Amino acid sequence: MTRLGRLTAGLTTATVLCMTASGCMTVHGELAVLPGATESEAAQALTDFLTAYNAADKAFDPALDADRVTGSLGAINQAGLKARQTYNPDGNKAHKPLVLDDATYVIPKKAGWPRWFLADTDSNRDQDGGKLDTRWLVVFVRTAPDAVWKAAYLGVVPVSQVPEFALDGDGLATPVEPRDGGLAVPPADLSSTYTTYLKDGAPDVFAPGASTSGWRETRRTTRRAGFSYQYIDQPMTATTFAPLGLRTEDGGALVFFSSKHFERQTAAKGLKPEVNADVEALLTGEVNSSLTKERVSSQLAHVPARGADGGGKVRILNRLPGLVAAKGE
Repeated sequence: MTRLGRLTAGLTTATVLCMTASGCMTVHGELAVLPGATESEAAQALTDFLTAYNAADKAFDPALDADRVTGSLGAINQAGLKARQTYNPDGNKAHKPLVLDDATYVIPKKAGWPRWFLADTDSNRDQDGGKLDTRWLVVFVRTAPDAVWKAAYLGVVPVSQVPEFALDGDGLATPVEPRDGGLAVPPADLSSTYTTYLKDGAPDVFAPGASTSGWRETRRTTRRAGFSYQYIDQPMTATTFAPLGLRTEDGGALVFFSSKHFERQTAAKGLKPEVNADVEALLTGEVNSSLTKERVSSQLAHVPARGADGGGKVRILNRLPGLVAAKGE
């Protein structure tokens, strides 16, 4: 099959990132390196997620899919449903079921728990009427033998931006260790490096784009008479939000990682920040002179090998942010 054909059919990938310095986490004495799931188990996990997600979206009830989401995707999903339920207590009148079909899976081989796989899917939610062929890459995580698979990350990218992945002789993906020194930025450092960059413009390791230089410029030029803006960016690296990475054929890696972002808007005397329905639903405190919005964001990045041709810059392929809280003062 040609490279284009493989991309169009849906590139298969997986996210395998061990969480200790050795690159492996051993639980219950399981040391054998085995495929993390069968293909039928992966397919069932996707089906179970869609069933729960669509039920929750139809009712605007976060409880209906709380046990099928985790990580940054879970934080965004649960906060969004909570907000919409507040001002739509009768549910989602415009509900349209999410369909993720044409799914392919790569089942990574690893020891111990947690384990991951990635579903490479086609969605019925293209925003441009289908003019741009995109793939929805959904990462599923399972933390123990008796745990259910939960969706932890989502990345939406054009087919042309999905790289080829390094596979072994059995067709399994190649894991990336969190402290891999062969990459331009080790996966474990991506979140802190990204949030530092957003504040200072350094280190200069990110390629220009909407989620890097473009976002910094938008913040710098945001102006509104009588209002000032402050931004704080924080890394998210706890186990639930750990980065997940997969080796690509070019020697780099495709990595999902999380971050948190605060935006504070302060008004001059006699003015007050505007509060929309989503903010109102998640608000604590009373908005008098200032409003702080808290967002969780997940990023999908291509991280080149250290010293790679072309400058070796990290490219943010997709960013998915979501409001999770707000505070008035």
